[in-house]
Amino acid sequence: MPESIWFRDDDRPRRPRLTRERIVTAAVALLDAEGGAGFSMRALAARLRAGTMSLYEYVRSKEDVLDLALDEVIGEIEPAEAGPWRELLVRQLTQSRQVMRRHPWVPALTATRPLLGPNAVARSRVFYSALAEAGLSGATLVAAVGTLSSYVNGFVASENTWWDTVRTPEADAEIRGKVSRHLDDHVDELARHAQVDNGDFDAQFLLGLDLILDGIVTRLPPG
Repeated sequence: MPESIWFRDDDRPRRPRLTRERIVTAAVALLDAEGGAGFSMRALAARLRAGTMSLYEYVRSKEDVLDLALDEVIGEIEPAEAGPWRELLVRQLTQSRQVMRRHPWVPALTATRPLLGPNAVARSRVFYSALAEAGLSGATLVAAVGTLSSYVNGFVASENTWWDTVRTPEADAEIRGKVSRHLDDHVDELARHAQVDNGDFDAQFLLGLDLILDGIVTRLPPG
């Protein structure tokens, strides 16, 4: 006769039931580790130690999970406080860059879907409101938002690719030195202007952002 469960202590660990929150947390971790190319529902289920089909009790598709994961990390951008429009935008865009550096899969994913999650909408509302209160409207306002967003996404995408390839500050300095010496020897005009030995990504980002914001200022109504 098989032993009855009532005759023994069954202290085997039990997996907690899945929740949408656990799925999203695991999805962010998987995307951070493997990138978008390595993301699948099977890999996500394995990380959660669950059956793949059990995930579909909480989400309809892989795309649902990606939408939720993206909005989750956008929530890492701190809600903007009141202040001058330019300072507010610099603060929010600087934090956006930091989020995309922590989660390198974000720039590519934002280009593939509408950003309509609650965190994304809240931050977009701040963004549009700041520029509208500064005096922009209509197509000019939309173009300003698009230009700023494209600048940050493009800058960080290039930055992430660079560090994925170069990996260390020492290797970065070495290749910059080689390029600088080559330009000195062969392309004098570029050597004078290109400043390839400048590896300060933070300063470059803020300077480029200032140039765009300066351009936006010229479109503001007088006063």
